[in-house]
Amino acid sequence: MSFAIYIVGFLILTGGLAYGAVLLHVPQEWIVVGCIVMLGIGLLTGVRSTRQKDPAP
Repeated sequence: MSFAIYIVGFLILTGGLAYGAVLLHVPQEWIVVGCIVMLGIGLLTGVRSTRQKDPAP
């Protein structure tokens, strides 16, 4: 799976969670904090799962 596809999927997930939080009347500050944390987790897991393995010497 390419990194771009992984990130697009994670952005859709984060957007859906943010929209759900808005519907639940969560304060905007907590929604922003949650989105920043989710994007950080998405970047870390995306890099880890799409990274090419180093060839053995």
